[in-house]
Amino acid sequence: MSSAIDTSLQQERNIRYPESDGQPMAENTRQFRWIVMIKENLETLFQDQADVFVAGDLLWYPVKGHPKICRAPDAMVVFGRPKGDRGSYQQWEENGIVPQVVFEVRSPTNGFREMLDKLEFYDTYGVEEYYTYDPDPQRNDLTGFRRQDDRLRPIEAINGWVSPRLGIRFDTSGSELRIFRPDNAPFRSHQELARERDTERAARQQAEQRAAQLAARLRELGIDPDASAE
Repeated sequence: MSSAIDTSLQQERNIRYPESDGQPMAENTRQFRWIVMIKENLETLFQDQADVFVAGDLLWYPVKGHPKICRAPDAMVVFGRPKGDRGSYQQWEENGIVPQVVFEVRSPTNGFREMLDKLEFYDTYGVEEYYTYDPDPQRNDLTGFRRQDDRLRPIEAINGWVSPRLGIRFDTSGSELRIFRPDNAPFRSHQELARERDTERAARQQAEQRAAQLAARLRELGIDPDASAE
């Protein structure tokens, strides 16, 4: 009996859980931009919560001993797990906690069968909210699913929908999806954030220059700008 247990344990140790599925993260720049924007903004949203783990394109293995059962969501959020680097998300090593929210950004080659397989996987293994977005300008389609009665069921009115888990709001009324944080600030791309930082830096530099010019003028008039007013 002991020998059989030892053999089983050894076989279990020999199981490998690859950190890559060999598939590209994205097939075009638009898809890649959306994947990065969603993942990075979610990470920023929960940056102050130590027990919220956000990942992009990370293989999730829900069943120990079955490395072929896996998916790599474009973005996923896990409440109740610490931040930190991982080669993959092995659920049995994570207190059995299922990623509660998953995002997929469609590429031109994602067919109906593939998207159905993804939905079935997330449904089977307990995801609470699943969102899939097609950023192609001709379609601009967001589809959402929420777990009800132990099944992922379609969200009928997605425009204006607020994620119960994340608190973010989806706006599909324009030519491109917009996502808003709970404080109503929009999700922004890396380029938009960089431009905002540049604008803030320029405004700060201008304010500092004006303050220095004013101080110099006061000194010319015999007034010490650093002296405290009595």
